[in-house]
Amino acid sequence: MALSFSLAPFRLRLLFRGAFLLLALATVALALYVLREEKQLSYRNYQQGFHKTAAQLAAKLHHPTGQLALLNPQLDAAHLQPLRPLLLPYSAIDFDDQNKVQQAVEMAGCQVQYREGAICAAIGSNPWAGGFIYVAGQFQSGELAAHKLGEERFDGVHRLQISVSLRGQVYRWIAPFEAMDDAGRPGARGRLTGFVEKDSGDYAFTRPVKDFRGWLWQEGRCSAEQAGTGCVHRSFFSVRLPVGVLRDDLFRKTQPIWPPNDLDRMAVRLRVLPPGGGAPLLDSDAAGASAPFTLSELAPLLLPGETLSLQKHTKTGDVELLKLAGSAEPGAESWRWIASLIRRLDVEGYDQPMQAGETIATPLGDYRFVLTGDVRTVNKSLAVVASRVVWFVGAMLLAIALVWLLIEVGIIRRITALTRRAASVSRTVRAAGGLERLDMADLRGRDELGVLASGLSDLLQRVKEDVERERIRTEQEKDMWHAVGHEIMSPLQSLLALHGSRDDDSSRYIHRMQQAVWVLYGSASPSEAFQSTTLQLAALDLDEFLRHVAANAPCVDIADVRYQAWGTPVLVRADDYALEDVVTHVLRNADRFRPKGSAITLTLEASETAATVQIHNQGPAIPDALIDKIFEYGVSDQADSAAQGNRGQGLFVARTYMAKMGATITAANVADGVCFTLTLQRAPAGALLGTSL
Repeated sequence: MALSFSLAPFRLRLLFRGAFLLLALATVALALYVLREEKQLSYRNYQQGFHKTAAQLAAKLHHPTGQLALLNPQLDAAHLQPLRPLLLPYSAIDFDDQNKVQQAVEMAGCQVQYREGAICAAIGSNPWAGGFIYVAGQFQSGELAAHKLGEERFDGVHRLQISVSLRGQVYRWIAPFEAMDDAGRPGARGRLTGFVEKDSGDYAFTRPVKDFRGWLWQEGRCSAEQAGTGCVHRSFFSVRLPVGVLRDDLFRKTQPIWPPNDLDRMAVRLRVLPPGGGAPLLDSDAAGASAPFTLSELAPLLLPGETLSLQKHTKTGDVELLKLAGSAEPGAESWRWIASLIRRLDVEGYDQPMQAGETIATPLGDYRFVLTGDVRTVNKSLAVVASRVVWFVGAMLLAIALVWLLIEVGIIRRITALTRRAASVSRTVRAAGGLERLDMADLRGRDELGVLASGLSDLLQRVKEDVERERIRTEQEKDMWHAVGHEIMSPLQSLLALHGSRDDDSSRYIHRMQQAVWVLYGSASPSEAFQSTTLQLAALDLDEFLRHVAANAPCVDIADVRYQAWGTPVLVRADDYALEDVVTHVLRNADRFRPKGSAITLTLEASETAATVQIHNQGPAIPDALIDKIFEYGVSDQADSAAQGNRGQGLFVARTYMAKMGATITAANVADGVCFTLTLQRAPAGALLGTSL
């Protein structure tokens, strides 16, 4: 207890300083919470990005372009001269059909792109399709010049010059274009008849190579306009090259090795020569070539720390073809203690290994890729961001400290002085026996504390005088209510003896008068009397009640009250006298404001759980400033309401009684006047309730 008294003078100062301390701790806690949420969000985003990357890799490798890269892991964008044949994910190419060849080449993505066109050199995945090398591509030229039968030289026509080098042997062909349609017109197509190339250029009495097949198609529309040559057309060619060495290997063994082990050492050279002399229209050894899709191009899809392992299933186990790692991007450095703090923030599932993989089926075996994630990159990226944000947190803490220091010096120090002075005044007040001898003359002055002390002294004196006046007024009002109640009760008893019959309508109003007197009798104020009233709730037929109210309204000087009977009993929970008081108060208000000669209408609506009575009158609308206050005690629209007998308590009594009956009353402005709505709870049929409130 002694400790409590010793801390009492410092309680507010401790509370104030503790509040600033809690504010600083809350700032730090908020920063940690946000940091943890950001870590969890970053981890979730990383998971989504990781699985998205795995899906992209799977889609890329399942595509023929990806399968081509898997079947040719030796493909390197840096070594495109000479052109080397690739292993296709197809068993063979239908080289006679332009659409099928183009579709196969474009789907596989095997074409090496040149400035003048594109070339794809490849072999099929099925060895029994024959030891052929397929060469397909496209170039641009003017109208094709075709070779005619009987011509011994090919210098004056468009032709393909092809050579294949492998295992120390070189195969060379020259394939002039032989038109099958009208020669020399756009849109022509024809064969590429292959001959073994001769240095002399004379092919008299030379037979074409039997297994050499080739086709050339030229589009009819112009793809470009070139100065000097006019319209330029796009041409597409497809050639099947018979390579004897490969065909011999197929027939030496019952189970040939396919693809050949030296596929990456084979060299293909192709040139498209125009009529006469001049530079080739397309040359596979031209500089600036762009390679097809390679496995190394998957690396940009990987985030820093992620690794991609590509493996091939073999009889002896999985053989790793390639392993790629995401390159770490140089970024801003983070503080070590920030990185250590982030590592200690607990996030569910954060420490679990993250891997994804899928098997890719190809005609020559199954391949599998395994993507391994590294969640440490989340910590690194978040640490960099947190290192920048920590300056803002530090600035907030510094601002809190500065504000505390300013308030401590400018306010708390003065409050401390006021506390000492107030303690002195308190001891003086207790010793003097309350406010009777309260004297703060020693605290008066021109400074802030003196002004506060003077104001407090004057305020306490005024409060003391007001309390005394209120006590005297309350006693006088209570005495007045006692006298009024005493004088009224005796005549009412006499009237009740004269009109006590149940059939006499006057008996009902005498009972209401007695109840009103008993409510106010002995209370200090009318508002307290109404709020302390006890009601006896019972099942009341609201339809019968409203008919009675409408019929007897002229007895209380309220004429022309109309009610359309419901026709069946509507039982509600209510006190008969209290509800009649409520309706009478609302009717008097409606009567006071309605135009002369207009009617007041009562409308009843009922549901299974509630019954609603609407009291509508024509007349002016309730002002917006009063519509929410009209049910308060003493509120009236007349400035001298008390002088005219309007105490502003009728609607207050209505709301109070309705609340005690578990009901509600509201007022609303309508198009032609005002409508009061009374909502009461339904009572079970045949029920008789007697709850007191």
